[in-house]
Amino acid sequence: MNTTPRPKNKNILISGAGVAGPALAYWLHRHGFTPTVVESAPGVRDGGYAVDFRGEAHLTVLDRMGILADIRRERTNMGAMTYVNEAGKKISSMPADVFSGDLEILRGDLARILYERTGKDVEYVFDDSITSITEDAKGVQVTFERSAPRRFDLVVGADGLHSNVRALAFGPESRFVKGMGLYCAIFTTANHLGLDHTGQLYNTPGRLVSVYSARKNTEAKAMFYFGSPSLSYDRRDVEQQQRILAEAFAGIGWETPRLLDAMRDARDFYFDSISQVHLDRWSQGRSVLLGDAACCASPLSGMGTGLAMIGAYVLAGELAAAGGDHRVGFARYEEAMREYAKGCQKSADGVGDWMVPESRLKAWIVNQNYKLLPYVPWKGLIAKGIRKTANAITLKDYER
Repeated sequence: MNTTPRPKNKNILISGAGVAGPALAYWLHRHGFTPTVVESAPGVRDGGYAVDFRGEAHLTVLDRMGILADIRRERTNMGAMTYVNEAGKKISSMPADVFSGDLEILRGDLARILYERTGKDVEYVFDDSITSITEDAKGVQVTFERSAPRRFDLVVGADGLHSNVRALAFGPESRFVKGMGLYCAIFTTANHLGLDHTGQLYNTPGRLVSVYSARKNTEAKAMFYFGSPSLSYDRRDVEQQQRILAEAFAGIGWETPRLLDAMRDARDFYFDSISQVHLDRWSQGRSVLLGDAACCASPLSGMGTGLAMIGAYVLAGELAAAGGDHRVGFARYEEAMREYAKGCQKSADGVGDWMVPESRLKAWIVNQNYKLLPYVPWKGLIAKGIRKTANAITLKDYER
């Protein structure tokens, strides 16, 4: 039983109802705080790619939340991923633990589980967003696009790569978001290849197309990666983003034309740069950042979701241990997480070069390495190295 004294700074606004926000709301409520979550979308977002958890640290947090069994029931159970040529013939494959970790789940399914776990205890305000944050000695006055202004004690930006809270409290995005020279699109489509808990990938210089089965093979996720200098586009204009993607993959073979046709009807089309977030500090007065808003490691790292879940656990725990004193709690949260986040970001170094080779020679070298992978004695080192990074943190038990 939690015997932590009733905290001060009890009322906390969280921006973002993806993964980090609801996870934080769960832990804050458990420690005696009163969290409110505001989300710009009209409801819980269902789309997105598969996300994975690796090693003891990730699984311990899920277990302490009581959602480990729920995630295991919804796990993807993906097998090896196969690289194919333009005709769909197998070239090589990558073992499941490299792509899927110890436990993999669709991001939309994880978001739903987190919302169901917190919805009865936490106030959610959908279809709204923060427009201003004004801090004084006693708290924060917050205005919204649709709702009436409200006061809170603290504000948390758990609103992703393009964090609204970060822009309002820390400054323009251009100061903190660093592109990695790649763009990514993903959407749900029909499993027309009849994939059975597996996926196929096709690469050509500067381009990667992938399809993998989802939700017990009843559907599939189509994913596109391509190299490009920084692009200028409206993040709310889906048609413009789809035109950019179609132009980038014009003339590319394999299943690409069929997938681009299906893209027009996708209900959950997502498009963005592959980027990381780097800030000198994650808190500013009574505002603090969490997950991708603070330290996005990029999808290339395979660490973003685990990093967000652990960050939520630590932030809530340190605030509780500090009795709600945000100055102490925020500082201890960052002290506990900073090096771990750096390691997760570093794990993305060089990944883009083998996922999306720039030249035919590089693509050939990558595929030859994949062919040899099942036969070399160090074949397990990739997954082992990723798991080591995921476990490079010692978790406190904040309820003792």
